[in-house]
Amino acid sequence: MPANDVFCEIIRGERDAVVILETQGVMAFLDHRPLFRGHTLLVPKVHVRLLSDLPADQVPEFFGTARRLERAVEDGLGAQGSMILVNNVVSQSVPHLHLHVIPRNKGDGLRFWLGPRHRYDDAHPAEAYAEKIRAALPAG
Repeated sequence: MPANDVFCEIIRGERDAVVILETQGVMAFLDHRPLFRGHTLLVPKVHVRLLSDLPADQVPEFFGTARRLERAVEDGLGAQGSMILVNNVVSQSVPHLHLHVIPRNKGDGLRFWLGPRHRYDDAHPAEAYAEKIRAALPAG
């Protein structure tokens, strides 16, 4: 049974979107509620929820296209830079892997990325967190 989230509907042509590019494996379109005009979403056409679920053979096209979109958003819109963002589950408004390319300019007011920081300290040593991540790291 095909997935039925809004991005799958866009991919199948059942819902309108302003498409930037489409290949056999990916589609990029404007976010319908952009942080800034030109905010672009990149989705794989295969339905997966998490980046870690994306089949390995599709990773090069997905990230190669993300690189192209980053340059196009910045150059095409005259942006000073961009923010590339992928949410996994938490803050993921659509349960389908999607990468945001958000045009950025100095003083644009976007601050959510800076909110609360949690420093490492004696009670929470950095090396202990690194070890937990290393231990859970899947084989490459």
